[in-house]
Amino acid sequence: MLENPKRYTITAALPYTNGPIHIGHLAGVYVPSDIYARYLRLQGKDVAFMCGSDEHGVAISMKAKKEGITPQQVIDKYDGIIRKSFEDFGISFDNYSRTSAKIHHDTAQEFFKKLYEKGDFIEEVTEQLYDAKADQFLADRFVTGTCPKCGNPEAYGDQCEKCGSTLNATDLINPKSTITGETPIVKETKHWFLPLDRYQDFLEQWILVDHAKDWKVNVLGQVKSWLDDGLKPRAVTRDLDWGIDVPVDGADGKKLYVWFDAPIGYISATKEWAAREGKNWEDYWKKEDTKLVHFIGKDNIVFHCIIFPAMLKAEGSFILPDNVPANEFLNLEGNKLSTSKNWAVWLHEYLIDFPEKQDVLRYALTANAPETKDNDFTWKDFQARNNNELAAVYGNFINRVVVLTNKYYNGIIPMPNEFTEVDEQTLAELKAYPAVISSSIERYRFREAQVELMNVARLGNKYLADEEPWKMVKENPERVKTQMFVALQIASALAILSEPFLPFTAKKLCNILNIKPNHWNLDFNDWNLVKAGHQINQAEILFAQIEDTEIQKQIDKLEATKTANAMENKVVEPQKETSTFDDFTKLDLRVGTILEAEKMPKANKLLVLKVDTGMDVRTIVSGIAEHFSPEEVVGKRVTVLVNLAPRALRGVESQGMILMTNDATGKLVFVNPDADGVDNGATIS
Repeated sequence: MLENPKRYTITAALPYTNGPIHIGHLAGVYVPSDIYARYLRLQGKDVAFMCGSDEHGVAISMKAKKEGITPQQVIDKYDGIIRKSFEDFGISFDNYSRTSAKIHHDTAQEFFKKLYEKGDFIEEVTEQLYDAKADQFLADRFVTGTCPKCGNPEAYGDQCEKCGSTLNATDLINPKSTITGETPIVKETKHWFLPLDRYQDFLEQWILVDHAKDWKVNVLGQVKSWLDDGLKPRAVTRDLDWGIDVPVDGADGKKLYVWFDAPIGYISATKEWAAREGKNWEDYWKKEDTKLVHFIGKDNIVFHCIIFPAMLKAEGSFILPDNVPANEFLNLEGNKLSTSKNWAVWLHEYLIDFPEKQDVLRYALTANAPETKDNDFTWKDFQARNNNELAAVYGNFINRVVVLTNKYYNGIIPMPNEFTEVDEQTLAELKAYPAVISSSIERYRFREAQVELMNVARLGNKYLADEEPWKMVKENPERVKTQMFVALQIASALAILSEPFLPFTAKKLCNILNIKPNHWNLDFNDWNLVKAGHQINQAEILFAQIEDTEIQKQIDKLEATKTANAMENKVVEPQKETSTFDDFTKLDLRVGTILEAEKMPKANKLLVLKVDTGMDVRTIVSGIAEHFSPEEVVGKRVTVLVNLAPRALRGVESQGMILMTNDATGKLVFVNPDADGVDNGATIS
């Protein structure tokens, strides 16, 4: 861990331009990295916060084929959406670039050529999967199959999203081309490989020893798993028609592997920014007094902790990351976020539905951040965070302070009188908060840091509730001057300390208090963050209540998505062989009522039912125990096939069959014969 760095290079994972940004991306990468960058800037640090659109790789080509447009049209479309979403949401990148930019192509090719000229690559002819019908090799996501490690039948050719394993397309069991659906053949092709095994000892020492105490447990665990398996050479080129050309002779039709070129995007983005700002980009990537931090999701750990560091080490002139604080995954309403299934809260749509509530989403995602384990976002929790915490605690405190100051002193901060023990204790607690919050941020515990920020607001609320200036003003108005002065110090501290977490709120609060953002560590000399005689402005609502109707609209939208997915994935059984009218007339279908029900002993799926068929009460064994409890079915009106030949099931003779089907969501339901005036025993024809 680098002590007292002179400058900071902060990178946030480059989003693929094959779709918009959703809350999983925000919680995993962009909100925590933005908190960290804003915090450092408040301390006056030299910060380069870099990101950009990842515009190469198979995902882009697949999207283009699906939408019937060119890859360039795809990246231009989604780069525009993503860029505007980040800007409107307040992510404070110093530069947001594109890997389609010439400066990136040049930088990536120069990097490759340097390693090539040093002899750091292995050139091999290997067997790769090939789609004969499409007449192309199947790199990465152009092929799916069964993961050899966890058995997931929908693993991609580069990664299994279920177990997180990084794969080669040839590793897949029962592979299928995503282009044509054909089973691929194996064909020889030439590629260049980065021999990761050469860096095994270096990586073990650098990560598992040197950073054993300061890197997150989930990161160390995943890296150790890779290292324990033994690193192997990995191809850094692909047979594709979209991407950066491999800049050596004999590489016609070859492109740089997206995971070779994408992290170099951080470097090219820094070059672009430095040229614009009149800085030296090399200071931020090659000086030993620079701290490099990568913010990523857990699915990118291997690329940022093994492959990219190996590339940097091979090149020889770059610094290595000081930390890679990867987060786990965020789920939505109990289900995994899925772009393909539209199971997501899209940032650009959120900003339309909840204008001027950027900070509410930042707060909710940070409060529920998946820092150590997967976590779940729900709309009800989002509403509660706003109404019960931001509005009821933070907003309530600021409103009371500002309203009372304007009411008692026309908005002019009063000169305090002698401080009591309560005043001094409150101010002493306030003075400690910047260091407490700093400690959490610098250990990448942003959820913990935000809790401490809210404790500042709670300190203010408690102080006002205990001191009750609205009562004291009648008895001892001089005492109230001190009380309001102390409360205003807390309010002004909140305006500054909130900036990394709630930047829009911090700006609004600074306007209300008529102050400019101060240095993070605050000037507590004479307790004059805001001085006596300073004029503040009128109160404004910082956090409006979010109504149930607004939340229900979002829940309904997700339910509609769930239903649409169920209908899309619904498998309709093919028609059975033709039957004659005589065959049909043999079926005796009657209306019945379930009188009793109990579970079949030692059988998880079976219920033993007593059914009144109108002719008799008979026993029917039905395989519905995993869907219904005995209590749920008693009294149910059902359709019964009464002339089915009796059959013994686990020693109980079943004398008929209950008719069932699946609804649109796949749930098992009874074929319901309910109708007025229909008695048990009525025939169904």
